[in-house]
Amino acid sequence: MTRKELFEQIKKKESFLCVGLDTDLSKIPPHLLDTKDPIFEFNKQIIDATADYCVAYKPNIAFYECLGAKGWESLQKTLEYIPKDIFTIADAKRGDIGNTSRMYAQAFFENMNFDSVTVAPYMGNDSVTPFLEFDNKWVILLALTSNQGGLDFQMHELTNGKRLFEEVLTKSQEWGSTDQLMYVVGATRAESLLDIRKYAPDHFLLVPGVGAQGGDLASVAKYGMNDHCGLLVNSSRGIIYASNGEDFDEQAQNAAQTLQQEMKVLLAEYLK
Repeated sequence: MTRKELFEQIKKKESFLCVGLDTDLSKIPPHLLDTKDPIFEFNKQIIDATADYCVAYKPNIAFYECLGAKGWESLQKTLEYIPKDIFTIADAKRGDIGNTSRMYAQAFFENMNFDSVTVAPYMGNDSVTPFLEFDNKWVILLALTSNQGGLDFQMHELTNGKRLFEEVLTKSQEWGSTDQLMYVVGATRAESLLDIRKYAPDHFLLVPGVGAQGGDLASVAKYGMNDHCGLLVNSSRGIIYASNGEDFDEQAQNAAQTLQQEMKVLLAEYLK
C-alpha cells in the first residue's frame, strides 16, 4: 500500500485506528475454544466487527509463533481474511545481519504479503535496508517505545548532543524515504512527539499504548499529527478484550467505533 492510498483510507473512514491482534488463547472467550481454529475464529469475528472503523491491523507475531506451525497457519488465514484496502503490519520487531534480515523480509513481504513489518534499528544500516528493497512495502522502525525499559537506552544523550532515539531518526532517514519508512513512538510518551516531529516531520508514526496502556489520544494528535495525518494509533487489549463473553465482537465493535468517533473529531480539527 502506498502512502497516498493509506491517507485516502484515513480520509474515507475518518479514522487513523490500528487494531492490534494480540490474540492469546488464555484470554479469548471460552466458547471459541471448541472450534477448529480458535485463534482464527476469534480474529475473524474481531475483523468483521471492526473493519469499518480502522485503517490497519497489527498481528503481534509472538502470539502466533509461540504456537508453532498451527499458529503460523492461523496467522496466514487471518492475513488473508483482512480486507485488501486495510493496511497490515507484521509486528515482529526483526533485525539481524544483512543476509538474515533479507530472509525475514522475504518471509513477511513475499511469503505472507504483509504491507509492513516492525524492525529494531540497533544493528544499523545493513540490518534494515534489506526490508526497504520491496516495492510498496514499509519498514516501521522502533524509535521511542512506551515500555518502561525503553528509558534504559533510548533517552541517553550522545556526544553530539542528540539523544539516542533522535540519532536513530536522523541516521535512518539516509536509508529510506517517507514512502517506505515509519517509526514506532509510544503513546505514553506523547509530549516526546514534539521532538520526534522536529526530526521526522513528514513520516507516518505507529503509536501504540492508547487504551489499556493509558496513552491519551487527544495528546497524541495534538503533538504528532501532520498535514497527512501521519499517525496510526494502535489499540489492542482495549478493543479485542473489551469483553470475554459471547458478546465480545459486539463490545469490540463498540470500542473501535468510540475511538473512531474521537479520531473523526481530531482529524476535522487538525486537517483543516
